Amino acid sequence: MAIFALSDALYFPPVHLVEKDGLLAVGGDLSPERLLLAYSSGIFPWYEHPPVLWWCPDPRFVLFPGEFKRSKTVRSLLNRNAFDFTVNRDFEGVIRQCRHVKRVDQDGTWITDEVVTAYCNLHRMGYAHSAEVWQNGMLVGGLYGIRLGGVFFGESMFSLVSNASRYAFTKYVELLQEEQVQLIDCQIYSEYLESMGARMIEGKQFAALLKQYNP
Repeated sequence: MAIFALSDALYFPPVHLVEKDGLLAVGGDLSPERLLLAYSSGIFPWYEHPPVLWWCPDPRFVLFPGEFKRSKTVRSLLNRNAFDFTVNRDFEGVIRQCRHVKRVDQDGTWITDEVVTAYCNLHRMGYAHSAEVWQNGMLVGGLYGIRLGGVFFGESMFSLVSNASRYAFTKYVELLQEEQVQLIDCQIYSEYLESMGARMIEGKQFAALLKQYNP
Protein backbone atom coordinates (compact mmCIF):
# COMPACT_ATOMS: atom_id res chain seq x y z
CA MET A 1 0.00 0.00 0.00
CA ALA A 2 1.07 3.59 -0.59
CA ILE A 3 1.83 6.14 2.12
CA PHE A 4 -0.48 9.12 1.71
CA ALA A 5 0.87 12.68 1.36
CA LEU A 6 -1.35 15.21 3.12
CA SER A 7 -2.16 18.64 1.72
CA ASP A 8 -3.58 21.67 3.50
CA ALA A 9 -7.01 20.04 3.33
CA LEU A 10 -8.28 18.71 6.66
CA TYR A 11 -8.32 15.03 5.76
CA PHE A 12 -6.86 11.63 6.66
CA PRO A 13 -7.07 8.48 4.54
CA PRO A 14 -9.06 5.52 5.86
CA VAL A 15 -7.09 3.76 8.58
CA HIS A 16 -7.50 0.34 7.00
CA LEU A 17 -5.02 1.50 4.35
CA VAL A 18 -2.22 1.78 6.91
CA GLU A 19 1.20 0.25 6.20
CA LYS A 20 2.27 -2.86 8.09
CA ASP A 21 4.58 -0.79 10.30
CA GLY A 22 1.67 1.49 11.27
CA LEU A 23 2.57 4.50 9.11
CA LEU A 24 -0.47 6.00 7.38
CA ALA A 25 0.37 9.46 6.09
CA VAL A 26 3.04 12.14 5.79
CA GLY A 27 2.76 15.92 5.91
CA GLY A 28 0.10 18.30 7.09
CA ASP A 29 0.43 20.30 10.26
CA LEU A 30 -0.24 20.16 14.00
CA SER A 31 -3.21 22.52 14.05
CA PRO A 32 -5.79 21.80 16.75
CA GLU A 33 -8.35 20.84 14.11
CA ARG A 34 -6.05 18.30 12.44
CA LEU A 35 -4.86 16.83 15.74
CA LEU A 36 -8.41 16.38 17.03
CA LEU A 37 -9.47 14.77 13.74
CA ALA A 38 -6.45 12.47 13.97
CA TYR A 39 -7.08 11.30 17.52
CA SER A 40 -10.79 10.81 16.95
CA SER A 41 -9.79 8.51 14.05
CA GLY A 42 -7.17 6.60 16.07
CA ILE A 43 -4.25 8.39 14.38
CA PHE A 44 -1.37 10.15 16.13
CA PRO A 45 1.77 12.09 15.07
CA TRP A 46 5.21 10.69 15.84
CA TYR A 47 8.37 12.01 14.19
CA GLU A 48 11.76 13.52 15.01
CA HIS A 49 12.17 15.81 12.00
CA PRO A 50 9.72 17.34 9.50
CA PRO A 51 7.58 16.31 7.73
CA VAL A 52 4.99 15.11 10.24
CA LEU A 53 4.48 11.33 10.24
CA TRP A 54 1.01 10.02 11.12
CA TRP A 55 0.58 6.53 12.60
CA CYS A 56 -2.23 4.09 13.30
CA PRO A 57 -0.71 0.77 14.44
CA ASP A 58 -2.62 -2.47 13.98
CA PRO A 59 -2.78 -4.28 16.36
CA ARG A 60 -3.16 -1.54 18.95
CA PHE A 61 -1.74 -1.51 22.48
CA VAL A 62 -4.42 -0.42 24.96
CA LEU A 63 -5.37 -0.56 28.60
CA PHE A 64 -8.92 -1.12 29.83
CA PRO A 65 -9.03 0.68 33.19
CA GLY A 66 -10.81 -2.23 34.84
CA GLU A 67 -7.86 -4.48 33.97
CA PHE A 68 -5.24 -2.17 35.50
CA LYS A 69 -2.73 -3.93 37.76
CA ARG A 70 -1.35 -2.06 40.76
CA SER A 71 2.10 -3.23 41.76
CA LYS A 72 2.96 -4.01 45.39
CA THR A 73 5.54 -1.23 45.33
CA VAL A 74 3.02 1.38 44.22
CA ARG A 75 0.41 0.14 46.69
CA SER A 76 2.94 0.71 49.45
CA LEU A 77 3.68 4.22 48.14
CA LEU A 78 -0.02 5.01 47.92
CA ASN A 79 -0.65 3.81 51.47
CA ARG A 80 1.87 6.28 52.83
CA ASN A 81 1.12 9.11 50.36
CA ALA A 82 4.73 9.15 49.21
CA PHE A 83 4.04 11.84 46.60
CA ASP A 84 1.63 14.72 46.14
CA PHE A 85 -0.62 14.15 43.13
CA THR A 86 -2.24 16.84 40.95
CA VAL A 87 -3.99 17.09 37.61
CA ASN A 88 -3.44 19.89 35.06
CA ARG A 89 -1.38 21.91 37.50
CA ASP A 90 1.70 22.14 35.26
CA PHE A 91 0.97 20.77 31.79
CA GLU A 92 3.85 22.59 30.14
CA GLY A 93 6.27 21.44 32.83
CA VAL A 94 5.23 17.82 32.24
CA ILE A 95 5.55 17.90 28.46
CA ARG A 96 8.93 19.60 28.68
CA GLN A 97 10.20 17.02 31.16
CA CYS A 98 8.93 14.26 28.85
CA ARG A 99 10.90 15.94 26.09
CA HIS A 100 14.18 15.96 27.96
CA VAL A 101 14.11 12.62 29.78
CA LYS A 102 16.57 10.09 28.36
CA ARG A 103 15.04 6.88 27.00
CA VAL A 104 16.61 3.53 26.22
CA ASP A 105 17.57 3.09 22.54
CA GLN A 106 16.55 6.66 21.65
CA ASP A 107 19.03 9.38 20.74
CA GLY A 108 16.49 12.10 20.02
CA THR A 109 12.92 13.02 20.85
CA TRP A 110 9.66 13.38 18.95
CA ILE A 111 8.59 16.17 21.34
CA THR A 112 9.86 19.11 19.30
CA ASP A 113 9.16 22.80 19.93
CA GLU A 114 6.32 22.47 17.42
CA VAL A 115 4.83 19.58 19.38
CA VAL A 116 5.12 21.43 22.71
CA THR A 117 3.31 24.46 21.25
CA ALA A 118 0.61 22.34 19.62
CA TYR A 119 -0.22 20.29 22.72
CA CYS A 120 -0.11 23.31 25.02
CA ASN A 121 -2.70 24.85 22.69
CA LEU A 122 -4.84 21.72 23.04
CA HIS A 123 -4.42 21.93 26.81
CA ARG A 124 -5.72 25.49 26.84
CA MET A 125 -8.68 24.29 24.76
CA GLY A 126 -9.44 21.57 27.34
CA TYR A 127 -8.42 18.52 25.32
CA ALA A 128 -4.86 17.81 26.50
CA HIS A 129 -4.39 16.86 30.15
CA SER A 130 -1.52 16.20 32.50
CA ALA A 131 -1.06 14.35 35.76
CA GLU A 132 1.79 15.33 38.05
CA VAL A 133 3.50 13.97 41.13
CA TRP A 134 5.52 16.19 43.43
CA GLN A 135 8.13 15.58 46.11
CA ASN A 136 9.04 18.41 48.47
CA GLY A 137 7.43 20.87 46.06
CA MET A 138 9.39 19.62 43.04
CA LEU A 139 7.83 18.07 39.94
CA VAL A 140 9.36 14.58 39.83
CA GLY A 141 7.04 12.59 37.58
CA GLY A 142 4.00 12.76 35.39
CA LEU A 143 2.27 12.06 32.12
CA TYR A 144 0.18 13.80 29.49
CA GLY A 145 -2.28 12.88 26.77
CA ILE A 146 -5.52 13.71 24.98
CA ARG A 147 -9.01 13.11 26.36
CA LEU A 148 -11.91 12.68 23.96
CA GLY A 149 -15.16 11.45 25.48
CA GLY A 150 -14.56 8.12 27.22
CA VAL A 151 -11.10 7.63 25.72
CA PHE A 152 -7.73 8.84 27.00
CA PHE A 153 -4.88 8.80 24.47
CA GLY A 154 -1.64 8.58 26.42
CA GLU A 155 1.31 10.38 24.86
CA SER A 156 4.30 10.26 27.18
CA MET A 157 5.41 10.06 30.80
CA PHE A 158 8.56 10.81 32.77
CA SER A 159 10.12 10.02 36.12
CA LEU A 160 12.95 11.82 37.90
CA VAL A 161 12.85 9.58 40.98
CA SER A 162 12.08 5.89 41.36
CA ASN A 163 8.42 4.92 40.73
CA ALA A 164 7.26 8.53 40.22
CA SER A 165 5.74 7.90 36.77
CA ARG A 166 4.20 4.61 37.92
CA TYR A 167 2.64 6.45 40.88
CA ALA A 168 1.29 9.19 38.58
CA PHE A 169 -0.11 6.64 36.15
CA THR A 170 -1.77 4.63 38.91
CA LYS A 171 -3.44 7.67 40.45
CA TYR A 172 -4.55 8.96 37.07
CA VAL A 173 -6.03 5.62 35.98
CA GLU A 174 -8.02 5.58 39.23
CA LEU A 175 -9.29 9.09 38.44
CA LEU A 176 -10.18 8.14 34.86
CA GLN A 177 -12.15 5.17 36.18
CA GLU A 178 -14.12 7.50 38.45
CA GLU A 179 -14.83 9.72 35.42
CA GLN A 180 -16.11 6.73 33.41
CA VAL A 181 -13.26 6.60 30.91
CA GLN A 182 -13.50 3.20 29.23
CA LEU A 183 -10.29 2.97 27.20
CA ILE A 184 -6.70 4.17 27.51
CA ASP A 185 -4.77 4.16 24.24
CA CYS A 186 -1.11 3.25 24.87
CA GLN A 187 -0.37 3.32 21.11
CA ILE A 188 2.60 0.94 20.82
CA TYR A 189 3.83 -1.96 22.92
CA SER A 190 5.96 -1.43 26.02
CA GLU A 191 6.90 -4.01 28.61
CA TYR A 192 6.46 -1.33 31.27
CA LEU A 193 2.77 -0.81 30.47
CA GLU A 194 2.16 -4.49 29.84
CA SER A 195 3.16 -5.11 33.46
CA MET A 196 0.28 -2.83 34.45
CA GLY A 197 -2.33 -4.64 32.37
CA ALA A 198 -2.08 -3.15 28.88
CA ARG A 199 -2.57 -5.56 25.97
CA MET A 200 -2.87 -5.74 22.20
CA ILE A 201 -6.23 -5.66 20.41
CA GLU A 202 -7.03 -5.78 16.69
CA GLY A 203 -7.28 -2.51 14.80
CA LYS A 204 -10.91 -3.16 13.87
CA GLN A 205 -11.81 -3.63 17.53
CA PHE A 206 -9.95 -0.45 18.46
CA ALA A 207 -11.80 1.53 15.76
CA ALA A 208 -15.14 0.17 16.98
CA LEU A 209 -14.34 1.13 20.57
CA LEU A 210 -13.41 4.64 19.50
CA LYS A 211 -16.83 5.06 17.87
CA GLN A 212 -18.54 3.58 20.93
CA TYR A 213 -16.76 5.64 23.58
CA ASN A 214 -16.23 8.86 21.60
CA PRO A 215 -19.36 9.13 19.41
